Amino acid sequence: MTVFADAVDGALESSVVGSFTRVGLLVRRRLEHWAPFARVEGRVVVITGGTSGLGLETARTLASLGATVEIVARNEAKARATCAELRQSTGSDRVDYVVADTGDLSAVREAAITLTARHRAIDVLIHNAGALDDVRGETADGIEQTIASHVLGPFLLTTLLLPALRAALAARVLWVTSGGMYSELLNVDTLEMDAARYDGVTAYARAKRAQVTLAQMWAQRLKPEHITVESMHPGWANTPGVARSLPTFRRVVGKLLRSPAEGADTLIWLAVDEHEAVAHTGALWLDRRPRALHRTARTRASDTEPERAKLWAWAVSRSGAVDPFV
Repeated sequence: MTVFADAVDGALESSVVGSFTRVGLLVRRRLEHWAPFARVEGRVVVITGGTSGLGLETARTLASLGATVEIVARNEAKARATCAELRQSTGSDRVDYVVADTGDLSAVREAAITLTARHRAIDVLIHNAGALDDVRGETADGIEQTIASHVLGPFLLTTLLLPALRAALAARVLWVTSGGMYSELLNVDTLEMDAARYDGVTAYARAKRAQVTLAQMWAQRLKPEHITVESMHPGWANTPGVARSLPTFRRVVGKLLRSPAEGADTLIWLAVDEHEAVAHTGALWLDRRPRALHRTARTRASDTEPERAKLWAWAVSRSGAVDPFV
């Protein structure tokens, strides 16, 4: 990168609005001369939440680049229709689906059995599914829905697919998070909000903070096995989820919102890049650059080793996973 590009990127990043909107992406793409995506013939990619928004754009692009794509979705009719459309639009017949809500731990276990029966090795696992819910919900396992679908289900799925990831050559696990996590502390005791205190935006941001921390912890544990683990946030993208959950925000930001394809760019790049991406395992990315995990001293102070250890132990216990590193 040039000194000028670094300076412009830094100015954009400090402004938040300039960085997270499509302005940041368009400027960075032009200054840094982003290369087109590489082909990924023969790779197997599993992506949760692949029927709309960022997940759909990622599935479409990776299928067109030669990957075998497995979509994990909670609605079977929508998943079936999405796969049919993707096969037609990409010309690839290597697109299939598994039905599972990532907040349903039993369904996650069944999905893992199906996926490992179909594929001895999985090259890329993308945790993209999730939603911002205004009303508190609870899963059949008695877990608050936001934390179940964003954190515990993905954590469990990673442990269950780890043998298939290990069987691949230099596999990757990618987490789609949100810039909203910058506002929240790392505090395990407040992750599952009760009905009296529940706020959808806060619950979502806390779950995203936990995702980023767990991704970094997975990266540390899996680095000796040459499995890369990254998290990324897409900036502010105009997805169906934003339209449903944040209509006022969508209206105010308007045309500055990124398209789903623009929001998915770094996620796709992390899935295919063979150089810079794999050299920064454990990083949080935006627009093909690693970013700080914290923007304030307040949240940084909460991110301690004891709290991280507590988070990992909580994720293992609450998801019912078998810790693969014990």
